[in-house]
Amino acid sequence: MVSENGIIHVRIDERLIHGQVATMWTNTLKASRIMIVDDQVVKNDMEKMALKLAVPSGIKLSILTAGGAIKNISANKYVGQRVFLIVKSPSVLRTLVEGGINLTQITVGNMSSKTNSKQVRKSVSVTDQDIKDFKYLRSKNINIIAQMIPTDEPTNFMELI
Repeated sequence: MVSENGIIHVRIDERLIHGQVATMWTNTLKASRIMIVDDQVVKNDMEKMALKLAVPSGIKLSILTAGGAIKNISANKYVGQRVFLIVKSPSVLRTLVEGGINLTQITVGNMSSKTNSKQVRKSVSVTDQDIKDFKYLRSKNINIIAQMIPTDEPTNFMELI
């Protein structure tokens, strides 16, 4: 279902665009655009080039800062498109929501182990700050699920943390 802002799916995946995203998720969602929101990736020409090469043929790519994404989405720039939004961490989604972007569901895919993180599921580790961000997002009535690939059964993410 396409939301009023064009965003059809929101995923947290530190790997951004990789095999599962480029093939399974994009095809299942029938996405017309992949939007990467990450303030660091925007500044990294090598990472941007790698993402451009990884995008499936015929799919548009946007690589934006959180501020740029808020501005473009708020200006209805993606209405009528099928936007697959991908971020590396829940903090970016918190920034978007605080900036007025309406999200209904978030899928948690891959969050690698970091200093002071705890593993809550295969390929998903969270820090105390991640947990605070997830709780904030859930408090805004956003459904948060864990799901690696589209054929996996979604799990209530909040029960894992």
